[in-house]
Amino acid sequence: MKVSTSLAMDLGAGSGRSILGRFDGERISVEEIHRFPNKPISMLNHYYWNISGLYEEIKTTLSLYSQRFDSQLGSFGIDTWGIDFCLLGKDDLILGLPYSYRDERTNGVMKNAFQKISKEDLHRLTGAHNLRGNTIFQLYSMVLDESPLLEVAKDLLFIPDLFNFLLTGKKFSEFTLATTSQLFNPLTKNWAREIFEKLDIPMIMQKIITPGTVIGEFLPEIRKEVGISSSQVIAPATHDTGSAVAAIPADGENWAFISSGTWSLLGIEVMRPIITEQALIHNFTNEGSVGGKFRFLKDINGLWLLQECKRLWNKKDKDLDFQTIIKAALSSKPFKHLIYPDHSYFLEISDNKCQDIIDFCEKTGQEKPSRIGEISRCIFESLAFRYREVLEKLKQIKPEPIEVLHIVGGGAKNQALNQFTANACGIPVVTGPTEAASIGNIVTQEIGKGHIQSIKEARRIIKKSFKMKVFYPQDFQTWAMAYKTYLKIKKRGEVIGS
Repeated sequence: MKVSTSLAMDLGAGSGRSILGRFDGERISVEEIHRFPNKPISMLNHYYWNISGLYEEIKTTLSLYSQRFDSQLGSFGIDTWGIDFCLLGKDDLILGLPYSYRDERTNGVMKNAFQKISKEDLHRLTGAHNLRGNTIFQLYSMVLDESPLLEVAKDLLFIPDLFNFLLTGKKFSEFTLATTSQLFNPLTKNWAREIFEKLDIPMIMQKIITPGTVIGEFLPEIRKEVGISSSQVIAPATHDTGSAVAAIPADGENWAFISSGTWSLLGIEVMRPIITEQALIHNFTNEGSVGGKFRFLKDINGLWLLQECKRLWNKKDKDLDFQTIIKAALSSKPFKHLIYPDHSYFLEISDNKCQDIIDFCEKTGQEKPSRIGEISRCIFESLAFRYREVLEKLKQIKPEPIEVLHIVGGGAKNQALNQFTANACGIPVVTGPTEAASIGNIVTQEIGKGHIQSIKEARRIIKKSFKMKVFYPQDFQTWAMAYKTYLKIKKRGEVIGS
């Protein structure tokens, strides 16, 4: 077959990148086109996303492609983080900057929402976990505040939906991202209207489409501005974790995954959503996957902790890179400092995450870490133990063997964390491909074009196309003893306020 080109725009909560995929019928090759930072804007004690800046980066990507390669592009697809949204009013007027899910406007909102609809009913209707930043609680905070924006809103578009609309003029919501909202019923595969009615949220949602759907061509003004004469815009799994999991080169059924980045999403793929009392108790969620499956998973605070510490360290040493940090971690004494990564201490935006870690260690009766290596090793070991903890809860809910753990995303490059995870969990860890979200985005575009027939076939192609690395457990008994210490420290930390 003629080589097919697919350009993937992967917008994460910390950075964005665009990757060009070329598929020759047997293998996929990739090439980076553009990379840029992405972070919330702080204004008047609120955090927003710079959508105009991100939109310009998308157009820059398209211009770079046309300048370097061709005015024709096979297809283009966008994936982003989940939950967050933009409101449109009359004549498609964009009603302000979208809030970041880390904004504090949702503090206390869950408690108010549960007075209108119980946790149990909400879980029955959505199978979703309760996180204060979820779309449902962002919208309900606007209801409680009697927001004038919500009163005049005509449409809600999640972040990738917004950019697809700006590029094509078409309004849709894609399945995998819709499932992150806690407003979607995974059994009916449509919006849970009962929730909208009980919480007085206006029904301003869009028709839901599946991954691989061709949305349309670029608008004429976009084609003229970026120099691309023709291209289809195709919806991948627009939720970046959905795209990342689509790229996992897994065999068989007995595997779990971690999509490792700003967040660590740990879970399994299932044919039907798991909506049980145990899933509710342990706050697992059901999110959409390519091919109509679901990712039954739990959100874990991830490498954002390291990113925030590095941001501070770079103020003193601008040349400090991740490899130097990892080397320092490996040179530090093991199990000297541990934290509970999902404590409220570490979930909120703060001026100094390093100090948060130091304070937590001190308040739980540990020595205070001070050096870069001590703090980074603390993060890596604590994340590895948190992964084991969640994996054990997952096995309680769905008691089937998990023989291998696949790690994809940016964290797959962190060899220290990968080895620690294998040690803590006691099973092999397979890493790669690193740019999993982009590669999953690309193969889903190829499915949409009819060049790949299924996600199963796509995973076989990915396995042939990219190298993986395997980390085998080492010194498991020592790690098992240290895990008990981690659980004790977690318990001590339960009495500490944020």
